[in-house]
Formats: sequence, C-alpha cells, structure tokens
Amino acid sequence: MVAKILDGKQIAKDYRQGLKDQVESLQAKGYTPKLSVILVGNDGASQSYVNSKKKAAEKVGMISEIVHLDESTSEEEVLNELKRLNEDDSVSGILVQVPLPDQVSEQKVLESINPAKDVDGFHPENIGKLYIDQQTFVPCTPLGIMELLNHADIDIEGKDAVVIGRSHIVGQPVSKLLLQKNASVTILHSRTKDMHSYLKNADIIVSAVGRPGLVTKEDVKEGAVVIDVGNTPDENGKLKGDIEYDEVKEVAGAITPVPGGVGPMTITMVLNNTLIAEKMRRGIE
Repeated sequence: MVAKILDGKQIAKDYRQGLKDQVESLQAKGYTPKLSVILVGNDGASQSYVNSKKKAAEKVGMISEIVHLDESTSEEEVLNELKRLNEDDSVSGILVQVPLPDQVSEQKVLESINPAKDVDGFHPENIGKLYIDQQTFVPCTPLGIMELLNHADIDIEGKDAVVIGRSHIVGQPVSKLLLQKNASVTILHSRTKDMHSYLKNADIIVSAVGRPGLVTKEDVKEGAVVIDVGNTPDENGKLKGDIEYDEVKEVAGAITPVPGGVGPMTITMVLNNTLIAEKMRRGIE
C-alpha cells in the first residue's frame, strides 16, 4: 500500500485563495480584516513564525501588524498593549506569540484578550464554548487538522481515533473536534501503559508530543490515517515529526509529511479565524 500524502502546502494554498476571495468581498463592503500579533523578545523561531503569519495575511488582502516588544517588557506593559488592541476598532483579531518571558504570565495575557478577537482560540471563554458545542474560535492547529481530513474526504464517523498528547493547544481540542464528527476517541499521554495496543487498533492517529520517531510502522495498522503534529529540529536544524515517516507511509492509508503537512494549515486557520472575527463584529454572514 502506498499512502496518500496529505500535502498541507497545496491544501493551504487552495484554501487561502478562497479566503482571498472572501476578503475582497468584505472590502467591497468597506471592511478589511486586520490581524495584530504581539511578539515579546527576540526568539528566532517566534520571529520567523510571526513573520510568516504577517506575509500570509497580506497575501490574502488582510492588514497585518507585529507589535514587537522588548524582552524586558513588564507584564503590565504587555497588558496595556492588549487593552489598546482590544479597544481598537480597526483590529479584527489578536494573537500573542508564545513563549513569553518569565516575568509575563501567559495565562493572564491570554485571559486579557477580548474573546471576540481571540483568533488563536485560547481564551477560557472560547475553550468553554468549544466543549459545550457552541460556535466559537477553535485553536488553529486542531482546526487545520480537521480541514486536512475534510479536504481528503476522510470519513471520521464511527472510526477509532487515537490522539497522542493532551495539551490544551492540540491534543484536547482535536479530540473534541473528532468527537463532534462522531469518532470514538482515546487520548494517550506519558502515563499511558502499552501505547502500542491502542495505536495498532486505530483508524486515525494524531500525534502531537514532539518526540521524533515515537510512532513506527509496527504501531500502525494497514490503511490508518496518520496526522503528525510533531515539529522538532534535529542537530542539523532539519524538522522531524513524531512519526517515522518513511516506514509508516508504507502501511498507512494517508499521512502528513513534516514539514509541509499540518504547519501550513495552522497559519491558514489563523487567517480563517481573523476573517470570521471581522464578519462577526460587522454582523455579516
């Protein structure tokens, strides 16, 4: 069996064209979505990721700004910037790039974002709405995973799905989204005994723990769909996923590469959520 490669770059490109069309439609009504990103400090990976978001937003016709604050910026100063963006009517969506310096509480910052502008979907109000099946902003990586599955016409209903990792960013929300599509979901984590037995019976595997080589060919049943959220640089700076890609693709029915799988979809869903935020606050369906 040769696995179908879920090409996140191409799927994201197609999706962004649709977003561009919708942005142009909004602009005809006099509105342009604007994404504001707060970056504190000079972490190279964070700077690169934030710049990628800015370029992607501008390519679909959105306005994008980076509010770059010094590494020594106090928590109060970060919160004041957030307050300014919350009150700025030109700003559709806000996200704060993590990690933050030690003197700034990530939780306090996330809780200070206006939930109606929380395009990362991390505000407690939005997380709560997700878990009671109300319309809300969904975290972007889980949303991107679901769009990958949807684009590939992968039937989720009634399938056994295994999610490795229980973070609030990926593991738990993607489990909820899979449940909403009527999958039977098992979450595995560092205390799980005999992980192999769960994986071997799974129709869908989502791994999001950042442990290269965690899932091997022996863990995957023939025809399973394998989604790799792992994104760990090796000693040469090359990104590695949690899945042993070369061997697992021999048995999987579909698989995401690293890089070029889930990553491009995450940024695309930031843009998607920004567009939704602008439509919601303008009362546009």
